[in-house]
Amino acid sequence: MSIIIALIPMFTWGSIGLVSGKMKGDANQQTLGMTLGAFVFSVVVFLVTKPAIDGWILLIGLLAGICWAVGQNGQFHGMQYMGVSVGLPMSTGMQLILSTIIGALFFGEWTQVRDYVLGIASLILLISGAYLTARKDSNKAPETENKMLDFTKGFRALIYSTIGFGAYMVIITWAGIDPIAFVLPQSAGMLLGASFFAFGKTKLDASVLKNTVSGLLWETGNISMLLTVQQIGLAVGFSLSQMGIIISTLGGIFLLGEKKTKKEFRYVVFGCLFVIFGGILLGYMKAT
Repeated sequence: MSIIIALIPMFTWGSIGLVSGKMKGDANQQTLGMTLGAFVFSVVVFLVTKPAIDGWILLIGLLAGICWAVGQNGQFHGMQYMGVSVGLPMSTGMQLILSTIIGALFFGEWTQVRDYVLGIASLILLISGAYLTARKDSNKAPETENKMLDFTKGFRALIYSTIGFGAYMVIITWAGIDPIAFVLPQSAGMLLGASFFAFGKTKLDASVLKNTVSGLLWETGNISMLLTVQQIGLAVGFSLSQMGIIISTLGGIFLLGEKKTKKEFRYVVFGCLFVIFGGILLGYMKAT
């Protein structure tokens, strides 16, 4: 059952880049809309489950939510600068690498020689996958390049995105809080962080409201991921939750119309497969 719950974020989070791409809006509008949707969802969950929330849960939830907002805002910027089919696989690979290292070194999830051998092999796959998804066709004609894309800016955005998401994962894993009690404070922190990014730049307009749909998807996946991390650990739980990149990457190409040469398309497909195999290898480590 825990594996089934762990796979829910694969479908919900894998669709977010596509939904936000269709809904349009800049990165700040997408982040604010997403957090609004997540907050509404969390209020409903709170009213239905009525969990006990004390000052500690409130503090940790707000802090984790703010870190998440930093991560998500950076990811949206990265996808806008790189495109969904490049930005999201790179972001996923970077998060998996960081969460795997954190889980192994700080939370003691690697305890045997076998864990280190398989863990290092998975990291090699993840790094290779992130590299391939970003690799360009050297023979691509300059006039076919999308002038709106900027890889350097996108990569910088993904660096602070990965740090934000990494801090978020460390906080929730270290605190060991009941996931259901954690949801509402966390979403409040997310909304607070998103409001900071949007302050003076973004109004509560149609683009923001449309992007609340991605927030509903995200919170569904988030609750599943929080339950999974408690049951099977950060390195595996978070890794399985990121396997939706195949949905978002191919969707970015076929649904959002992001142009690729045949060689770049092969790079992206093999990059996604490497990231997925890296995640599967982490899951195998936990199961055996």
